[in-house]
Amino acid sequence: MSHATLRPLALAGVVSGARPFDRSAAEQPVAPPGWRDQAGELLAVAQLPRLLAASPRLLAAPRGDGRVVIDVPGWRAPESSGAPIRTYLRYLGHDSRGWGIGTNTGAVRRDVARLADRVAELADEFGRKVALVGWSLGGVISREIARTHPEAVHRVITYGSPIIGGPSFTAAAASYSAAETEQATRESARLDSESPISVPVTAIFTRRDGVVDWRACIDRSNPRVEHIEVDSTHIGLGVDPDVWRVVAERLAA
Repeated sequence: MSHATLRPLALAGVVSGARPFDRSAAEQPVAPPGWRDQAGELLAVAQLPRLLAASPRLLAAPRGDGRVVIDVPGWRAPESSGAPIRTYLRYLGHDSRGWGIGTNTGAVRRDVARLADRVAELADEFGRKVALVGWSLGGVISREIARTHPEAVHRVITYGSPIIGGPSFTAAAASYSAAETEQATRESARLDSESPISVPVTAIFTRRDGVVDWRACIDRSNPRVEHIEVDSTHIGLGVDPDVWRVVAERLAA
């Protein structure tokens, strides 16, 4: 079937539109998304009919074996924002759980420390590593836990997560001073240079992202990362069928 035929089917959710991305092809981010991209986030509701259309292939995804999977919400998002994908992963046989901290208020260092303790406890309790799935800032938190506790983390899957620049290339940039964003950028670069993440990472992104410049979602430093492009908005990523299928496949790998 030709690409021209598959494209509308993928946009409708009938077939997958997820595709690998070569990170060498990405330019550096330059600014937060513009107002047109931000306005495009209103189209996130279009993901709901796509989920229905995609249900046959979602239900046929490879099954899990009971591993603990912790779902980490994005900035200012309540823990309930991840309930749909957690329900789906539990259907597939994963022990999918919320992060247990409530709304993500953006206190990254505090939340990394708190969640890292829980991840270590769960890994010890079940005798196997824990998988982390993070949306936006939740992916940043998940990556930092994997960086410092690789012995407890099986793999990390992020979607719409600003890998470089901290908040500099996000719609939240105006909430931070220039000094704060510069410090975050330096700290991110230092960590990737001195302590690259050693566990497998899957970074999902979309060029239609109206919250994070998609180029900031590209990890240029860590050796064990794959990038997958989808056709969602940022807000729609949590209920995008292609995201769900990629998450399911990687967790079952």
